[in-house]
Amino acid sequence: MKKINILLVAVLVLSLFTGIKTTEAASNVKVHFISVGQGDSILIQTGNENVLIDGGGKGKGDEVVAYLKKQKVKTLNAVVSTHPDADHVGGLAYVIKSLNVKSVYAPKVSHTTQAYKDFLMAVKKKKLTIKKATTGVEITTKAKNISLKFIAPVKDYAKSDLNNWSAVLLLKHDKKTFLFTGDAEEKSEKDMLAKNLVPSVDVLKVGHHGAKTSSSSAFIKKTKPKYAVISVGKNGYGHPTSTVVKRLNSVKAKTYRTDKSGNIIFTSTGQKITVKTVK
Repeated sequence: MKKINILLVAVLVLSLFTGIKTTEAASNVKVHFISVGQGDSILIQTGNENVLIDGGGKGKGDEVVAYLKKQKVKTLNAVVSTHPDADHVGGLAYVIKSLNVKSVYAPKVSHTTQAYKDFLMAVKKKKLTIKKATTGVEITTKAKNISLKFIAPVKDYAKSDLNNWSAVLLLKHDKKTFLFTGDAEEKSEKDMLAKNLVPSVDVLKVGHHGAKTSSSSAFIKKTKPKYAVISVGKNGYGHPTSTVVKRLNSVKAKTYRTDKSGNIIFTSTGQKITVKTVK
């Protein structure tokens, strides 16, 4: 039975991974860190465009869709699955089924979990293909003052090392910069730093819910975020760890947590960033 599952996932991955391009517009940019418990889900709005990074855990898709509809989102220009872990990909099948989705991006690494298979099947049913998320790939926009570029994964990692496969997305809006790191750990961070891909940023989505295996001292010193967001819920892992909190404090980052603040919404004019929280 397990061999059949592995074969099914392999066939779906091969049939869905291709190509690279998407489009639309901007003025102010809004970034919503959606409170989905122990997991990630982020909505980026650039004018008339909407990009969703991850969909929370299995069973969270309806909450994500409800939040998107509240923001009057009917179409997602791009959906990004950072990596196959269930707390990131779990709600995406429901999101893809429920909304008009134009393109899907994910790193080329597979998993045999039901959550990942559901995601692949949802993509297939919409007759979409998966565009490979890797260093240098851009989600294109019509706006001249915005870029959305993947800076990781820099290379292939072991199949047992799913966190380091995380698609890391850099959003530049004029003079303001956001970095979304998925669950990328120190190995991926070192590779990004070695390739000089990591800038200082205004807003950092803290890697792996504040686990001590991410957000290395070198990475935090390089990014020097003015704001940091930890997407986290009740968990048995000790997330966020005091080690990571101290590192963020050391660069004077103003840190927000979804378990304490609920939904965290940043608005960028390209010159200035404001933030509000909504429980």
